[in-house]
Amino acid sequence: MPTITEDCIDGFQQYYARPPERPKKKSLKQVIYDSEDNSYFGRSIESWAKIGIFYVAFYGVLAALVAICMWAFFQTLDPRIPKWTLDRSLIGTNPGLGFRPLPPVDNVESTLIWYKGTQHENYKHWTDSLNDFLAGKYQIRLIYVHGSDQLILLVYKIPGLTPGRGQNIYNCDYNQPPPKGQVCDVDIKSWSPCTRENNYSYHKSAPCIFLKLNKIYGWIPEYYNNSQDLPESMPSSLKTYIGEIEKSQPHKLNTIWVSCEGENPADQENIGAVNYLPIRGFPGYFYPYQNSEGYLSPLVAVHFQRPKRMFLRQFKRKIVNIAYTIYFTGGIIINVECKAWARNIFHDRKDRIGSVHYELLID
Repeated sequence: MPTITEDCIDGFQQYYARPPERPKKKSLKQVIYDSEDNSYFGRSIESWAKIGIFYVAFYGVLAALVAICMWAFFQTLDPRIPKWTLDRSLIGTNPGLGFRPLPPVDNVESTLIWYKGTQHENYKHWTDSLNDFLAGKYQIRLIYVHGSDQLILLVYKIPGLTPGRGQNIYNCDYNQPPPKGQVCDVDIKSWSPCTRENNYSYHKSAPCIFLKLNKIYGWIPEYYNNSQDLPESMPSSLKTYIGEIEKSQPHKLNTIWVSCEGENPADQENIGAVNYLPIRGFPGYFYPYQNSEGYLSPLVAVHFQRPKRMFLRQFKRKIVNIAYTIYFTGGIIINVECKAWARNIFHDRKDRIGSVHYELLID
């Protein structure tokens, strides 16, 4: 058994012992390949092979598990039928109403349609926007034309060029709903003056605005098809129109009706006469929407025939016994609210449910 003195000597010797010799600093060449132990980046070829096989196997199994999970997930989805529909979906059961043309993209929050009817360059944006919308620029399909690749986007105008259309197109009517697997045509060529050839009547300061109802899968409208059972809030002009349809064309009563009016009394005075093409609403044979190949939403062209353009204000002043009159002229902003009418479409002006708002200003 060591004595206390021996323990002290051993501790002293360990305390003052020379530290272990540090390895020499290796050059970059030696880091890449060390000829002393035949290693690359600190590992032998055998070590690199083992770790490589491990990670290949590990990530291969991991990728296979992810692929199996994704495959199982996609088996629960249908490419055409949403998993959650109507009340169970985020969209809900109250379709929104949209309008075209839209303002420029740099002013996307605006809803003002403003132009000078006498200047082509001034209203060119609005007619070009309608051309793009009616040509289906958002449903792109590349086809071969005249020996060269050319982008053809004429959707509403040439239905046969729409993806999936041509073979399943059907000329629908109220008494001829589309058979299963076929879709209804939307023929805008006869909607004069709301056609491209007529500049959608913008050059006459009587613009056409196109309305569309947002698509909700499986939604079935409940129609106002009885003139004796209409809501009090419905415009009187629309009530009269429904009554006339009930007498002359009762088969057209299954329609989602549309009304466009000035929001305020002054707007109602300035908006002038309004015409709807081809009829005053969305035909019921387009519903329910079932995401059929080549489906096109129905449209309604709203033609503002005589919106008020200018105002004249008169100010009388008198200075040093000299009386004079000042006249000011300018454009009138008309606030327009369009609504879609069905028993299961509810309106909320604040949240813009079942309606759409925009402004007209024609200098």
